[in-house]
Amino acid sequence: MVDAYSVPTRIHLARSILRPIFRLVFHVLSRVRITGLENVPKRGAYLIAFNHVSIIDPPLVTAFWPVAPEVMGAAEVWQRPGQSLLARWYGGIPVHRNQFDRQLIDTALSVLWSGYPLVIAPEGERSHTPGMQPAHRGVAFLMNKANVPVVPVGVVGGTEDFLDRALKGQRPEIEMRIGQPIVFSSADKQLVSHREARQQNTDAVMTQIAALLPPAYRGYYSSYVRENRKTD
Repeated sequence: MVDAYSVPTRIHLARSILRPIFRLVFHVLSRVRITGLENVPKRGAYLIAFNHVSIIDPPLVTAFWPVAPEVMGAAEVWQRPGQSLLARWYGGIPVHRNQFDRQLIDTALSVLWSGYPLVIAPEGERSHTPGMQPAHRGVAFLMNKANVPVVPVGVVGGTEDFLDRALKGQRPEIEMRIGQPIVFSSADKQLVSHREARQQNTDAVMTQIAALLPPAYRGYYSSYVRENRKTD
């Protein structure tokens, strides 16, 4: 049995301060564009899945989302000066990559079953270059197990040199493109325990993210987007 999830008052307070600060910083250092806000569910739990190029992507998504979402991030962040402080203040959920973590799964399901949106990077790590990498199947497992939709998000411009360019006064453009929520059919949900079905559902989510991005950003999923358009 998974316990109910709740956000402590101190975390609510920290988020009410951190999110506006990050929005201001992004607007000062760059040209921010957000599209597709009408696709964000008005209520209830859902997953927010985005392409992960650099450390810029998670704070962009978190700061500009209409509500303060719960966020999963690499456990290494909690060991880095500065980043660790922000992760703790915000109340992020550490992910120990490349290992089975029952507690993480229980926490993620608790978040969703308790009605909160949850940010996840299905690729599991930064690509460092715009091209998308093959994703892990966790996003499909969670969306089916918790019976929630996935909102695909494409981030354009959050490259490794973003911060250097921003600090030099170049005000690079950065964009968050929000797609329509993805809901799998009842047949897909019944196959959640099957590895192949989870892979197919993961690829479906990543294809929708890739479709929001320029061709140079699609990487591994370029062919998936082309095939998907042929069948439309």
